[in-house]
Amino acid sequence: MQRSTRLTLVLSLGAAAVLAACAMGAPDKGNPMSFFITSSNPGKGADFGGLAGADQFCQSLASAAGAGGRTWHAYLSAAPAAGALAVHARDRIGQGPWRNAKGTLVAMSVGDLHSTSNKLNKQNSLTEKGEVVSGRGDAVNTHDILTGSNADGTLATGAADTTCRNWTSSTEGSAIVGHHDLNGTNPDPVKNVSWNSSHGTPGCSADALKRVGGAGLLYCFAIN
Repeated sequence: MQRSTRLTLVLSLGAAAVLAACAMGAPDKGNPMSFFITSSNPGKGADFGGLAGADQFCQSLASAAGAGGRTWHAYLSAAPAAGALAVHARDRIGQGPWRNAKGTLVAMSVGDLHSTSNKLNKQNSLTEKGEVVSGRGDAVNTHDILTGSNADGTLATGAADTTCRNWTSSTEGSAIVGHHDLNGTNPDPVKNVSWNSSHGTPGCSADALKRVGGAGLLYCFAIN
């Protein structure tokens, strides 16, 4: 009887530990993915309902792909507004390391991610479904990924608006984008090969993003 009681207690504690791990956002054992490019856009151009909405979009796609046990954030910067300080994309994505949907390591740390040592390119920067995102030279070019950031992951401030009004505009404004395929036509060769800071967009609508090679896609990172 005493042995049975101990066994029941052990099983109960084990179940509680599993539930606690899930509550803390423990990684899904069957899915190593901790980085992806969104396979779609919610339908409002660069308007995601702010950073929180963009994070939720990343979370929903990750969940659909079987990686919802992690907490996901969009790689986006935001300008100071309503008394809030500037937000830098590099500060909101955790510490790494990060792997794509096929388990390939793309960066060890925040420093590695923002260096020439990262493994981000067209072949490795996959969607949550493990698919390659079309780029320059393909039938449809969607290599522009929204970031609002400088190459070092801080908020871009070189124009009046670099974040489509902090990711709430689907009409006027502009956003800084990067080239996931490290390819483009920017006169500045460094910006052509920048995954996170290539150029600004001519607007924030889906059509405006499309005109320069974008589909309103995001980089998503697991922060734990």
